Amino acid sequence: MYQVTLTRAHFPAQSDDFVEETTVPGVLFAAASDSPGEAALREALLNGEIGRRWTYRQLADDVERLAASLITHFAPGERIAIWAPNIPEWAILEFAAGLAGLTLVTVNPAYQPKELRYVLEQSRSVGLFLVREYRGNPMADIARTVCAELPQIRRIVDLEDKDVLLERGAQTRALPATAPGDPVQIQYTSGTTGFPKGAVLHHRGLVNNARLTLNRMEVTKGDTYLNFMPMFHTSGCAVALLGSVQKRAPIILAKLFDPARMNALIEREKVDVLMGVPTMLIGMLEALEREKRDVSSLRVAISGGAMVPPELIKRFEAAFGCRFGIVYGQTETSPVLTQTRLTEAFADKTETIGQPLPQTELSIRDPQSNAVVPVGQVGEICARGYCTMIGYNDNPDATAKTVDRDGWLHTGDLGTMDSRGYLKVTGRVKDMIIRGGENLFPAEIENVLLTHPAVAEVAVVGVPDAKWGEIAVAFFRAAPGSLPSREELVAHCRREMAGPKTPAHFVVVDGFPQTGSGKIQKFVLREKFEAGAFPHRL
Repeated sequence: MYQVTLTRAHFPAQSDDFVEETTVPGVLFAAASDSPGEAALREALLNGEIGRRWTYRQLADDVERLAASLITHFAPGERIAIWAPNIPEWAILEFAAGLAGLTLVTVNPAYQPKELRYVLEQSRSVGLFLVREYRGNPMADIARTVCAELPQIRRIVDLEDKDVLLERGAQTRALPATAPGDPVQIQYTSGTTGFPKGAVLHHRGLVNNARLTLNRMEVTKGDTYLNFMPMFHTSGCAVALLGSVQKRAPIILAKLFDPARMNALIEREKVDVLMGVPTMLIGMLEALEREKRDVSSLRVAISGGAMVPPELIKRFEAAFGCRFGIVYGQTETSPVLTQTRLTEAFADKTETIGQPLPQTELSIRDPQSNAVVPVGQVGEICARGYCTMIGYNDNPDATAKTVDRDGWLHTGDLGTMDSRGYLKVTGRVKDMIIRGGENLFPAEIENVLLTHPAVAEVAVVGVPDAKWGEIAVAFFRAAPGSLPSREELVAHCRREMAGPKTPAHFVVVDGFPQTGSGKIQKFVLREKFEAGAFPHRL
């Protein structure tokens, strides 16, 4: 714990750890040099069985072979897109693209033609690496149709066809010198508010953020890291992959997240560490209740990407016998900004998102004046440091709205900072509900509702109202075998918080619209509610 006493919500960057001047392929070749024969990567197939395996040396050799092919087809600085689930070739291409000086554009394998076309066009990609099909999505067919209308796409490559993947082209080029500040990925924002923007990220940010995050997770050499977070997101391809390589912790890439199979993998492969968004961890808990497994090897579970309910932390620690931590950040910051330590007091672990990572400066600012607010006051969470993006791809206006003249990246999240530098998230700037002139913060209401035993998941949004301006609506998934009445929920809310914070409507749902990284798309719920899609309300 950093020992600070703040009066203003401004946490200076701490220098107890360092920023290493290295690159994405640099960390792999360092591992191949000092730990060549040690286990690096395992493939978890769709059925949960383990497939292929790599040592660090074998992985580095495959990366060098692929980079040698890439440089004959693409010039350093060009962009290539990857459209695939969590397969080993994803990891190999990530390192190889960095070695060849290319920028990797990550694409959600669930995308449909319109979405794929948008990303390929907006990113100016010149190559597309994909699998033929995933979970019923005919990706090869979609790619042929979309790319026929995009003349800039020079090459479409099946990642699972090794001969085509490693095929040499006509160009002869040497591998370029790659610098830590060079762009290495374009990640498209999750789209919780609609239109996605391409955050251009650099080697330095991704590599160091991954290492510092796993340091605070207390990951050690030889730990087995189970990664079922999507590789098209920074949690999967950066925190998990780049972090585990730097810690010399072998990683298992799960092609498909299935809660019961993840529990079986923990049992069979003696998994030590994992990260998952709350909906994934809830699924694993429910699966463990249905089918008991020996999950005693699990030492650390980390969650983030959405609000992590305190009740979930309690349940997961009890069921899996592990320690739990929370990370907070966003794609634009490579991604982690704050993180709880595993040794935190229970209140800090369940009620805050921790202190900032080393070398990361944070402040809470008034959304109107941009002035730093006093500790304890709600404002916008802003960050500055090594991890912030280069900018939004070909979108200077959006970049200027997000990163101010002093280099502060405005996250769009509302939160508070206490005198010790611990943060809490209270909602999104755009999600704050103003009911009759009173500010309501969805996260506070959601936390209260999640303590009701019949509520499994919940999302609170604001909708227009003729009398109050806005009112709160709670969408919730009921716990198995339970369906609370409106009266129960209202009474529960009013016992725990002021009356005006009680939602005006409660809507039972079977599931939530989500982004590829597991965040609930509240704007979709809001639009559907306003369109009358939820006539049955408690």
